[in-house]
Amino acid sequence: MAASTALLGGARLAAVGAAVPPSVLLPRRNLTPLRLQDAPRLSLLRAKASSDDTSAASGDEIIADLKAKWDAVENKTTVITYAGGAIVALWLTSVIVGAINSVPLLPNIMELVGLGYTGWFVYRYLLFKESRKELADDIESLKKKIAGTE
Repeated sequence: MAASTALLGGARLAAVGAAVPPSVLLPRRNLTPLRLQDAPRLSLLRAKASSDDTSAASGDEIIADLKAKWDAVENKTTVITYAGGAIVALWLTSVIVGAINSVPLLPNIMELVGLGYTGWFVYRYLLFKESRKELADDIESLKKKIAGTE
């Protein structure tokens, strides 16, 4: 069968069943690297830094602040123990989730449980005005308990 071609929008397309060399099917790529000097310059997108920006703290200020807070801590061993425990708990949680994820069908069941709980939470606390008020009150009382003001 002869290779028949059609002209469409200035491009020659091979008909179905015709033998087409792979070089025709692959797009040609310009291998010259893109240089920053070649990019169009837009003066509207130019941003300048100012030295009077007080909202951004420098790295030295952050480190000095952290050192001051660390020096103010009375029981450093307790803080280190809690931090270590948090890291171990995070690692253990990651291991458990990985193990659950490897069991066939269990991730899908857990996803359904999560969707069901999300639906219940939306219905229970977010759908009606009274229940939203109740949720806000519960959150405020929890904040007071954590802060120790209640």
